[in-house]
Amino acid sequence: MNYDVEWTSEAENDLASIWNAASDLKPVTEASAWLDAHLAIDPLHSVEPWTSSVHRIGVRDPVGIEFEVIEHDKSVIVHSIFSIG
Repeated sequence: MNYDVEWTSEAENDLASIWNAASDLKPVTEASAWLDAHLAIDPLHSVEPWTSSVHRIGVRDPVGIEFEVIEHDKSVIVHSIFSIG
């Protein structure tokens, strides 16, 4: 079963800032799309636990995301995205 993935406005703003600052947009676009797609399919096994079993972090060069999984709703909330390079 797929999960609904919701990006907070803060995460969307973070992504816009990273995208606007990037010298090459393609890696940022591809990495954020890859992370979003994997969160929708299997957010508990696609990436690593972070501060708890529901708060997790995922990395796909050149970005990383911090997100929360709400299993009973089959939803994921992306709280932030950050540059790793």
